[in-house]
Amino acid sequence: MSANPQDYNMVVIGAGAAGLVSAYIAATLKAKVALIEKHRMGGDCLYTGCVPSKALIKTARVVHQIKQHRIYGIKSANYELDFADVMERIQTVIKKIEPHDSVERYTGLGVECIQGVAEVVDAHTVQVNGRTLKTRSLVLALGASPLIPKIPGLDGVKVLTSENLWDLRTLPEKLLVLGGGPIGCEMAQAFQRLGSQVTLVEAGPRLLSKEDDDVAALMAAQFQREGIRLLVGTKAEDVIREAGSTMMRVQTVDGRQEKIAFDAVFVAVGRRANTGQLDIGNLGLELNDNGTIRVDEYLRANGKNIYACGDVAGPYQFTHAASHQAWYCAVNALFAPLKKFKVDYRVIPWVTFTDPEIAQVGHNEQTARKEGLDFETTIYNLDDLDRAIAESEESGRIKVLTERGKDKIIGANIIGPHAGELLAEFTTAMKQGLGLNSILGTIHPYPTFGEANKYVAGQWKKEHAPETILAWLEKYQGWRR
Repeated sequence: MSANPQDYNMVVIGAGAAGLVSAYIAATLKAKVALIEKHRMGGDCLYTGCVPSKALIKTARVVHQIKQHRIYGIKSANYELDFADVMERIQTVIKKIEPHDSVERYTGLGVECIQGVAEVVDAHTVQVNGRTLKTRSLVLALGASPLIPKIPGLDGVKVLTSENLWDLRTLPEKLLVLGGGPIGCEMAQAFQRLGSQVTLVEAGPRLLSKEDDDVAALMAAQFQREGIRLLVGTKAEDVIREAGSTMMRVQTVDGRQEKIAFDAVFVAVGRRANTGQLDIGNLGLELNDNGTIRVDEYLRANGKNIYACGDVAGPYQFTHAASHQAWYCAVNALFAPLKKFKVDYRVIPWVTFTDPEIAQVGHNEQTARKEGLDFETTIYNLDDLDRAIAESEESGRIKVLTERGKDKIIGANIIGPHAGELLAEFTTAMKQGLGLNSILGTIHPYPTFGEANKYVAGQWKKEHAPETILAWLEKYQGWRR
């Protein structure tokens, strides 16, 4: 029994992916845990992020495939799009998934769910709805919100973000997208396919700055084929009204000033951690330069009993990374100092759900060079894959980075159809310490996209064939004839 007994072993603030998993783990380990959420269980991922965006992308992909009907031998195909129905379908999808994250489910698991705004009084005290909760450990899973750039005149127009985009029921005729990262690229392509005329403005020199150059170039070419207007190396200056139209003045990479008319503007230039409700100094917390809560290798935020995970802590802002961190948060909060675990970021995959998809785990060439690693790359192009040829989806490739002279995988980057699913085999291999020889020796069913993983491993093997032994074998087989 603690010298100063508390009401709870753990109180979690925020019921997004990080908070839900933290509470789930704690309850599974028979701890008394309270989960406080001011809005809706499920957080951004369910209501404004992963789930609605993928539902929208699916509809956009269906529309695109209908437009490509002649490729598949179909002489005529027509469709009539009702954008309001498209957006209502998204709400139906959300409602089907809601029970997975519901109060009822988590209450049944043993979590006390409280709806309300939490006030952290001190490291062991939280107030909510007039109640005072005393806790041994506290987990901050507060999430993040879209960052709105300070562009003169932008506050005079309705700005769409990943939070309010889903309220739209009328398709914008002219959509301006600010930001060429994963979210900006996903939504730019989806809305172009649904019928908007999209202009994408990116301040950096190219799209998708965290990806390798060849990935960014392939996506830029795909976007241009689909009719998206790309302006990279372009700075948004201000919003003006001119001749009855709303326009964004921008300065292009070659120094020209241009005016872009738009009906709606979607901003995707980053996200900022939700730390506004915290008394940072009094709680012994510190913030990183990007606004996230600074945590140690055990995810402790104050060096004692406050932990943080998910978007509020970083360094990755992915739902699966938040869930991964949440396990460490819960276990360390419940068992330290008797037992504690350093969070493991060695194998973190991510996917950008454009068409074609982009999937990455470990290093790409850009990060490997930055860290001075001695590596090799092996590439297999999907235009050689039977299944890709059969489905007329031959654009893309698999690139694997290995330690020089060895089959040890240090990274994999895939661009192509089903890239997110293909990546899982490389993620497992890296996590379990398996090399390309293990993938090559695994039977992959034919004809599948998964065979591409085997073929890239085969390409590596071919490039590392033992020439001396092969020359001897050639002589041996000649002698046997």
